[in-house]
Amino acid sequence: MTTATPSFSWRGIILPAYLPTLLFSLGEGAIIPVIPVVATERGASLALAGLIAAMLMVGELAGDLPAGWLVARIGERNAMIGAALLAVIGVLVALASPTTWALGIGVFLLGLATAVFGLARHAFLTSYVPERVRARALSTLAGVFRAGWAIGPFVAAAIIALAGSSEPVFWVLVASCFAVVVVLVLLPDPERVFGAVRLAREASAAPVPPVGDSEVASGEPQGGADASSHGVFRAIVVHRAVLARIGTGVGLLAAIRASRTIILPLWAVSIGVPPEQAALVIGISAAIDFALFYVSGQVMDRFGRLWSAIPGIVGLAVGHLVLAVTHDVPAAVAWFTGVAVLFGVANGLSSGVILTLGADLAPKANPAPFLGAYRTIGDAGQAIAPLVVAGVTSLVSIMAAAATMGVVGLIGAAALLRWVPRYVPRRRR
Repeated sequence: MTTATPSFSWRGIILPAYLPTLLFSLGEGAIIPVIPVVATERGASLALAGLIAAMLMVGELAGDLPAGWLVARIGERNAMIGAALLAVIGVLVALASPTTWALGIGVFLLGLATAVFGLARHAFLTSYVPERVRARALSTLAGVFRAGWAIGPFVAAAIIALAGSSEPVFWVLVASCFAVVVVLVLLPDPERVFGAVRLAREASAAPVPPVGDSEVASGEPQGGADASSHGVFRAIVVHRAVLARIGTGVGLLAAIRASRTIILPLWAVSIGVPPEQAALVIGISAAIDFALFYVSGQVMDRFGRLWSAIPGIVGLAVGHLVLAVTHDVPAAVAWFTGVAVLFGVANGLSSGVILTLGADLAPKANPAPFLGAYRTIGDAGQAIAPLVVAGVTSLVSIMAAAATMGVVGLIGAAALLRWVPRYVPRRRR
């Protein structure tokens, strides 16, 4: 470390990266549980209410690629400010007209804002944080996001109790977004003041040959990509090999993570667990998940990315397979409880691994276009998983759905085990 390059400081990223994340995710976590409620209050059927709630993920998936272009054009901080304002517009659209269409459009805009905000945070930490603490920084980012989602529903419950209605909860997101804008506007831009991002990009600006099949065949480990690829679609072309290979594993990991959030409540209903008991079990699982986020970062930084990714995805896969064979046994509730705990441990141990692998692979000179393509794959897996669970459950059974997702997880583990060492070789400490 020379005198020209400032030393990394955790304090330097707490306010510009973690505080806005906590505020934004708190507001989002508050309104997500009430979206189906508001939809039904406006006359939507149960199926339509589910579709409106799903527009959040549809918007996020649709926004990933444009977000990569936007962040590359205007910078991380400006993109986060724009995303917060877009989220406010989405809320105002949803509240302006008491129709399901307005609510669906508003939720879709919130999904677009979430894509831009998430990618901007990811790109910022990719450029600013040195490799030796990258996994801890990104797993902490994932933990902060989960903390906001955990706090938000309690805020929503308090407001509903006071107001007697669900729609006032939407103003929590408006307040959170304005707080995000205030924080980002008032704080010094770390890109300009500390020069950390600029120096990191200049230091890694030397062109790296595009990752292709010939390089994989040669056995040479490849990390990020050509710093000159400024466009999202060019990033897809240049990095098609790594996106197809590691992207497959990442997409399947995202899918089985999303599946667990659907399977657990459906399983509780299917085996007759009382709602309050099911909520307690799922809450304990979420608490374990949150408690392990920093442990995940420590493991990745000390031992390598696979030591977090493989136990996480295999644990989730095994949990799904165990559910598939214990639905009708006498101790079904005990098995359900044990699997919920396993899900919490497995998901917690893999906290931040998708973000970290993306940061490892992205070109430091211009990470946003690559990250836009990379995050699209993960979000696609996350969006498709609930459809797979619902489809298999309706056509066969919930046991078959759990077994299907368990197999999906094992395939994802095999893909990560095969390709992560090739593209993200472990570096000596």
